Amino acid sequence: MRTVRGWFRDTAGGLPRSFWYLWTGTLINRLGSFVLIFLAIYLTRERGFSAVQAGLVIGLWGVGGAIGTTVGGTLTDRWGRRPTLLTAHLGAATMMVGLGLARPLWAVAVGALLLGAFAEAARPAFGAMMVDVVPEKDRLRAFSLNYWAINLGFACAAVLAGLAAEAGYLLLFLVDASTTLVTALIIFTRVKETRTAPVAVVTKGAAAPAGALRTILRDRVFLGFVALNLFAALVFLQHISMLPIAMGDSGLSPATYGSVIALNGVLIVIGQLFVPRLISGRSRSHVLALAALIMGVGFGLTAFADTVWLYGLTVLIWTLGEMLNSPSNATLIAELSPAALRGRYQGVFSLSWQLAGASAPILGGLLREQAGNTALWLACAAIGVLTAITHLVSGPARERRAAQLRAAGTPVAPVTLARTPAPEAAEAAAASPAEPVRAGS
Repeated sequence: MRTVRGWFRDTAGGLPRSFWYLWTGTLINRLGSFVLIFLAIYLTRERGFSAVQAGLVIGLWGVGGAIGTTVGGTLTDRWGRRPTLLTAHLGAATMMVGLGLARPLWAVAVGALLLGAFAEAARPAFGAMMVDVVPEKDRLRAFSLNYWAINLGFACAAVLAGLAAEAGYLLLFLVDASTTLVTALIIFTRVKETRTAPVAVVTKGAAAPAGALRTILRDRVFLGFVALNLFAALVFLQHISMLPIAMGDSGLSPATYGSVIALNGVLIVIGQLFVPRLISGRSRSHVLALAALIMGVGFGLTAFADTVWLYGLTVLIWTLGEMLNSPSNATLIAELSPAALRGRYQGVFSLSWQLAGASAPILGGLLREQAGNTALWLACAAIGVLTAITHLVSGPARERRAAQLRAAGTPVAPVTLARTPAPEAAEAAAASPAEPVRAGS
């Protein structure tokens, strides 16, 4: 018993109260994250769209997400974390209902675009707020706990969504909107603003907000890391778009897909709490390389799957890679982000997910249509191998950059937000770089 208490204390003890409110909001939101899990099935079976049309709609979700994270990153730094989160969640809940009621292809496409923009605008603010409230020494386990909550909600949502879909797909949209509103309520009532600003004297190496775009474009180490995440995301996001279609071609039902993909969340819920101790003190470059390799192998084996247990096995394999990738990614992006530009750096990193979200379903659908199912999944394996090799080559430069930023830390002082106006869209687009999705993360 003493060992269990000690493990629990080492895993979850000592974290700030604000973190636990954010964690609770994440869990509730993900418990209702029905729509994106089943969107491909909904579009092809319920709405009668082709696989290419479904890929286009999901791709527009990603395009909207790219816009959302770009603007959201700027708003996070200029307007504040809390108002950005609230606006994004309220807008997402509204558009979720709108997408569920849309019928023509153009209306569904526009709804997906706007929903993606609102939903993903919250990512930079949430990531920045997590970094703000959790001390550096506790971030690995804090991000792991948050990731655990994401996947606990995802595992439950995947199973419940398969059952709810039998009662009517509109129910999926309504439940998703409701849990988004509950999350907004928690943030509004329990989480205070955490944005800080540099004091008048800025130490050498710290970035000033006025040079945000130039600073990010010159940060080749950071942009290289973002590019690697983009390639990994192109592979990973096939589980949302092409995997349910492939399973449907194998004669498997939407409920079966929900059960199989729920294995992803179940494995993470069981194992993710032990991952921080497993990878602590190890080279992040080696961990990220191993994660990319395992994910590539897992998705590559999908080329040979045609039964429930084979699909389940592939999901379990690439999930292991995901479990290694997520906490290492989260802590590294926190260390590569200058404090004064934390929101925009988070936004640019999220942009890699949104670009993948926009292109993965379209590229996957075209490759599958032109070259076949086997070629699609083997291409995923090849990308995983190349990404792993590049992580090994580029890792030392990232660690040197992180050490430089730690040594050149800028003192910060609280900001009074009452008189800070929200920037206009044109200013946001100019100040923030052109910059993101998973059903459960």
